Amino acid sequence: MTQVLSSTLLLTVLLAIGLVFFLRAASKDRTTVVDIFSTKPPVEVLNGISTWLEERGWSRDGGDLDKQLLCFRGSVASSNGLAILLSVYGMVGAACLGLVLKQLYPLLSWWPLLIALMGPFAGLIYQRKAERVEALELRLISSPESNQSALRVRAHRDELIAMELELSKTLELASDGSLLSSPI
Repeated sequence: MTQVLSSTLLLTVLLAIGLVFFLRAASKDRTTVVDIFSTKPPVEVLNGISTWLEERGWSRDGGDLDKQLLCFRGSVASSNGLAILLSVYGMVGAACLGLVLKQLYPLLSWWPLLIALMGPFAGLIYQRKAERVEALELRLISSPESNQSALRVRAHRDELIAMELELSKTLELASDGSLLSSPI
């Protein structure tokens, strides 16, 4: 019986470690740099992207004329549903750990079950780490007077994917396609 409880304890601890790694991955910074090209003039492309970003809630945060750089800032909110789900998973996992400890050490009585009260901290940790201010930088690589545009964009991976999907037809944007083909 003790072997079964010990292996159950090991599996429960491994699940807790998995939750910790999931929390780290959910709040990880996924900033990427992509070169985007267009057959339209740079002014038209920059105005189109700027308008699109402002409609999505981004605000201009200055830039540098000498470096041909535009900066935007936007706040990223955490998912309330995911925070609740992580809290529930954390509470159930901690309760399982408490039950295993109660079986392994009967002298502790019902006290190990109080570990379940630590479960909601998983949702709070996720919320605190996932809410942050993101930056997006547009750098004009091509000459401002040319008929074609080349931009280097530094932003969160999801924002770059949305930009490529939504603006590729209207602004004739093209990149190497690595964002849409990567498995992650």
